[in-house]
Amino acid sequence: MLREIFLERTIIKSMNEEDLKKKLTPEQYKVLRQKATERPFTGKYVHKTKNGDYVCMVCSQPLFSSDAQFDSGTGWPSFDKPIEGSVKYHQEDDGRTEIICSNCKSHLGHVFDDGPTETGKRYCINSVCLDLKNKGV
Repeated sequence: MLREIFLERTIIKSMNEEDLKKKLTPEQYKVLRQKATERPFTGKYVHKTKNGDYVCMVCSQPLFSSDAQFDSGTGWPSFDKPIEGSVKYHQEDDGRTEIICSNCKSHLGHVFDDGPTETGKRYCINSVCLDLKNKGV
């Protein structure tokens, strides 16, 4: 699996925006590359269903463990912490903190300081940005 992820990351680094438009669905492209937001309660991963790691839909970098997922009731998948080093933060003009993939710089969602766990964080992520890789696969 690690070799597959490495190979995909290498390929993605050489992809341009036109290549990404072909790889992604129109909604994925709008969210990941143009910072749109999917409609609440419509995403595949709003509720935790399986154990594994959620990876970036563009570059396959592991982003969040299903162990960090919780139901926030907001309509988007929510996590209390990312996998270390997997995301970068960008302060937006409206005061929100944007989360981007540290590898391919794709938009993922936002982080808020109202999480219910000991971290106090709620990483609110668009489902279309994620792919769930089952543990042990």
